[in-house]
Parts: sequence; structure tokens; C-alpha cells
Amino acid sequence: MKPTDIRITGVRTSYEHHDYRTTMKFGGMPVDKATVLNVECDVVTRDGKSATGFGSMPLSNIWAFPSREMKYDQTLGAMTTLAGRCETIAGEYTEFGHPVDLGMALEEQYLAAAAEVSGELKLVQPIPMLATMVTGSPFDAAIHDAFGKVHGKNCFQTYGQDFMSRDVGAYLGPDYAGDWIGDFLLDKPKPRMPLYHLVGALDPLDDDELQKPTGDGLPDTLPEWIRYNGLTNLKLKLNGDDVNWDLERIVKVDRIAAETQATLGVDTWYYSLDFNERCPHVDYLIEMLEKLRERTPKGFDRVQYIEQPTARDLKAHPENKMHEAAKLKPVVIDESLTDLESLMLAREMGYTGAALKACKGQSQSMLMAVAAQKLGLFLCVQDLTCPGASLIHSAAIAAHVPGVAAIESNSRQYCPKANLPWEDKFPGIFVVRDGSMDTSCLNGVGLGAVPNGAI
Repeated sequence: MKPTDIRITGVRTSYEHHDYRTTMKFGGMPVDKATVLNVECDVVTRDGKSATGFGSMPLSNIWAFPSREMKYDQTLGAMTTLAGRCETIAGEYTEFGHPVDLGMALEEQYLAAAAEVSGELKLVQPIPMLATMVTGSPFDAAIHDAFGKVHGKNCFQTYGQDFMSRDVGAYLGPDYAGDWIGDFLLDKPKPRMPLYHLVGALDPLDDDELQKPTGDGLPDTLPEWIRYNGLTNLKLKLNGDDVNWDLERIVKVDRIAAETQATLGVDTWYYSLDFNERCPHVDYLIEMLEKLRERTPKGFDRVQYIEQPTARDLKAHPENKMHEAAKLKPVVIDESLTDLESLMLAREMGYTGAALKACKGQSQSMLMAVAAQKLGLFLCVQDLTCPGASLIHSAAIAAHVPGVAAIESNSRQYCPKANLPWEDKFPGIFVVRDGSMDTSCLNGVGLGAVPNGAI
């Protein structure tokens, strides 16, 4: 027990709906809209101080709840129904504790609620754990945000012994006894971080591929985006079902990037490769990387890491071991990462990196940041086309976790209108001109996005 502990006294939810300016191809499926869940959470300390926290996250059911049997509206509807159940569960939770205590306890209840909702709705596929984590993440964010506000601290300064009663071992086991989350974080955010720009599988690379200009004043082609934002980090979405298509896509991106960067006097830039789990086998990835190294050695050298290339159910596909692929480039677990067990299994299967995501919950993200660092894994923070407060949250994790090299930000490309209300408040995050974000501003109280608890 700590005098700084909090208890939840009220929870409220609301939604935003945004259309994309262009269609994104995600895991083989086109996506052209987003539903964002916003959560306000009131808390009180043991001595009666109170505050209101705010959390926000796109539900991104295409990513969190992929299904060939159910339609988009069905999986989204299941997640919004679950969100209503989470609102009730969090609102009725009466225990005092640190936000990580509350977050981990509530996650168990959310998972039980997901099973109940799946049965009640007679879903042909039950709500996955990942979808439950995404749905619960803005609730968790709001709790952490409120905790920071009630104590006048940035959240990332509240994970040490001054505020926590339990060390990491209480959550992750005896191997972590004596470790405190705060020892694995930076008290102050990194002042600047490179921005990772998404090159979608449907995005036009040049004027020859541009069929219909958006006409909204933002760039349409890759050279335009590189010049507009001064980009030095490109994330390439690939199909994973045609080695030659993926290879030619990377080669073309590399050629266009090289030509454009030469005009800007830039000689160093990086790629990440994202197959969204669609590679049928690890041999596909190895073949593609070897061919890439043969076709363009410099392009191969620019690949910083590979995001999870094969199916997220690691236990069902033990044949997809990444040891040989990871000798070529770091291979990062993403969709599969839901807890320590999945992280350890991925490591056994040859994964050498881990992707932290705000959409999996602030509590889990902090614990996985500790585990990944202790295991010596390559670390990155991935986006979920997060707009507004959810991008600020994601960027803050990247800026406070040592070893994370860059920030991913896709909403500025696909739903920039959702960011307009935030640009004047956080210009360093939402207006990028030199290829990097000014992350020095990510030091406000709580998670730093909304000063007074609500938009």
C-alpha cells in the first residue's frame, strides 16, 4: 500500500469516426476508415485528491480481429460491445493501487468479458486476446494519465519505488525480482526522434502509378512525401504472397528514394519491412532478403528490421523459426506479443526484436519494455494509424524507452483531418519537416496529451 495509490470513481466513453484520405491495404484487406474509442477516467487518492485522465485508441479491428468469416461491421461491433462491458467493469472496480496494479487486474476481467460477449453475440470467431487488449488500452491509458495528473508528474516518472508497491517480479516472475519499471525508462523524453513513414502496398510510388490525385494539398507520391517531410525512415508494406512482387516493390522504392535523397543531399536513410504475417513460411522471407541483397546491396543494407513476417499464432506454426532470417536482419515480434509467455516463445523461435504498442495497454507496454531490454532484444514502437491523443501516447512510449530508434506515424498520411485540432498544441509531433519529431514536448503531466482530463 502506498499513500499515492488511486481508486477509480467514474468512467465515460465516446467515439470518433474518421474516413481515410486514401485507402490502405492491410493484411491483404483494404481499409478506408477508422473508429476511435475515447475514455475519460476519474480517480481519487487515499487522502481524497482527485483527477480525470484521458485515453484514446483506434480500435483497428482489421488488425486486431482479422476474420475471413465475419464482416468489418461485425468485428467492429463486437469490439464496441466489449468496450461497453469494459466501461462497466472499470467503473465498478473499487480497489486502490498503482495504475499497473489496476491495469493488470482489469485486463483479466476484460478477457473474461470478451469470452462472454463472444458467446452472447454467437460469434463464429471469439474475440481474440489482441482485440481485447486494443479495446482495453484507452481505459488503461486514462488510468495512467489520471495518476500522473493527480500527482503532478509525467507518467513515465511514476514507475519507481516512490509510487509502486510491487517490483516487476510481482508481474513477470522471480527472474525480475528487484527490478523496477522506472529503472528501464528515461525520466525525460529523447529530444528528437526520426519519423517512420508508411509506404502502403496501394500507395503510388511515382507519377506513373498515380491514378487519381487527392487534390487536398498533401503529397500523393513517394518523392513528394520525402521532400515534404524530409523523410529518412520508410516502412514498406509488402504482400507476402509473391516474392517477385515484393522484391520489385522494394527495389523500386529504393531507386526512387535514392534519386530523391540525392537531390536533397541526404546519404543515410532506413527501411523497415512489414508483411503483416502474410509470408507462408520463413523460407519466403529468407529468399526475398537474399534476392534483395543480390539486386541492390545498398538497399539491403538500409533495411533496419523486419516486422512479424508469418502467422501470429506461434504455437500453431512451430516450423516458422526465425533463427536463419534473424542472421540477416532483426526480426521483430508484433501481433503475437501479448504477454511474457508469448515474448519468451518468440525468442525461442528465433525472433530478435519486439514491437511495443500503446494499443496493447500502457501497463503491458511498460512490463514488456523491461522484459525486452533484459533479454537484449531489438526494440521498436509501432503505430496503429493513431491520430491525436493516441499518437501522442505512442510517441511518448518511443521517446521514453531506451533503444527505440524512431517513431511511426501513419495518421498524418491516411486521416490527417483527425490531427488538425492537435497541430497547434503539439506542432513538433504533428508538423514534420526535417524527417524527425520534436519529442521534447512529451513531458507534460500524465500522458501529456490532454491537460484537464477531456478534449
